[in-house]
Formats: sequence, structure tokens, C-alpha cells
Amino acid sequence: MLAVSLAPAGVALNISRPEPEQIGKRIWRNECGGTVAGLTSWNSGENFASLGIGHFIWYPKNQRGPFEESFPQLRNFISARRKDMPRWLQEAGACPWNSRDEFQREQSSAKMNDLRQFLARSTDLQAEFLVRRLQNSLPKMLDQATDRENVQRQFVRVGANEQGCYALVDYVNFKGEGTLATERYHGEGWGLLQVLERMHGSDPESALDEFATSAKIVLQRRIANSPPERGESRWLRGWLTRVESYRSKL
Repeated sequence: MLAVSLAPAGVALNISRPEPEQIGKRIWRNECGGTVAGLTSWNSGENFASLGIGHFIWYPKNQRGPFEESFPQLRNFISARRKDMPRWLQEAGACPWNSRDEFQREQSSAKMNDLRQFLARSTDLQAEFLVRRLQNSLPKMLDQATDRENVQRQFVRVGANEQGCYALVDYVNFKGEGTLATERYHGEGWGLLQVLERMHGSDPESALDEFATSAKIVLQRRIANSPPERGESRWLRGWLTRVESYRSKL
């Protein structure tokens, strides 16, 4: 269950203690198949590494793209709570591998094994980081929403469901808040904001079904709008399967 209270200073979400761990395990399965090897990935056609249970983005030096970089934020979050981070990782200003080919060649290197083991040891904190990101998402979305009351109402409606927190946390990690101008194709975003804006129901019992249906429409629209050279249609089947999991119990 997700309890949301709004205050002038922002938004507070109170999540029961076992829930972040459950959510983290499920997102790990979604992103990495639940494997340790999957904690260090670099997808074909992308210019960044995807690391940890949430496949947090880390760009190499002098590389940037339209998608928000999240691994440095995760690293800082963990560093403030744990002292066993490899020194090279703590000091790295950017991803030390400059291309996917280089990253793939280094899969068995000492540095890669260091990173993989560290990520495997810190899955609990990665899950907390994912929940924290959700906690910070609603004020950002409300700042940009055309209908603030509806977006807030739908956010609370989904979060009030038994597994609504998982759905919200996973989608924010998966496709972002939907507030960045760079995360648009033909002016249309694909983040949580866009999913919530398509929802207009009021029945808590139907919230997850409507959320999953809205997310599928938003993701299909992204594919239709995407540059053909990116070949994003190859991901659609997996995306829709992932969204369908929002209807299932933890």
C-alpha cells in the first residue's frame, strides 16, 4: 500500500518496510532477469551502460543523450550509506568504458567483476533509491500537468492499490517521470505523467487495469513516433509484457 500526503513543502509517501525489497526483486527480474550477470549491461544501439537492478544509465566521458543519467545519483545515494564501494567507482567521473564494444570485451576484467559484485551486494539500497525517485516524482509532474488535480488523483488512486507502489516505481524507473523536454518524440512524452494524464477513472478496483492499458497506449505511441533508425519496435513486445505485470499480484 502507498500512503500519500500532500503538504506545502512537497509530497510524502509512506511505504511499508518489506515492500521496497519486494519491489526491488521484481524490477531486478524485469530489467536483468534476476541475474547477477545482468547487473552490468550495455544494450546494442545505445551509447551508455545500464547498471544495477534498475539498469541505471551511466554515460562515458563526453557522451550524452536524451535520456536522464541516473547511475551517478545512485552511486552517491549508496556511498552515503555504505563504506564498501570500490575506490575507483567512488572517484570515477564518468563510465570508464567508452563504447559497447569495449564494455563487452571487459566483461571478465577485475574492474567489471568489482562493479558486478558491488551491485549484487547493494540491491537493497538500489530498491530504496527507486522508491525515493518515486517520492520525488509527483511534484515534478504536477508542475507540468495540464490537469493537476486529475494527475494527483490518479497517482493516489494507483498507489492505494495493493501493488500500486510497484507499478508506479517500476514505470518511473522504466520510462521516467515524463517531465524532461529531451524525452519526447514529436513533442510527445512517454513517462509516468503521460500515463496518468490518460486516466480519468475513479474506482480504486480498476486503477491498475486502467494504468496498464494507458501505459500500453503511451508506449505504442512512442514506438510510432520514434526515429526509424533506432529500431525501437524490437522492444515493444517486452515493454508490453512488463506493463502487463502491473495487473498481477506481488
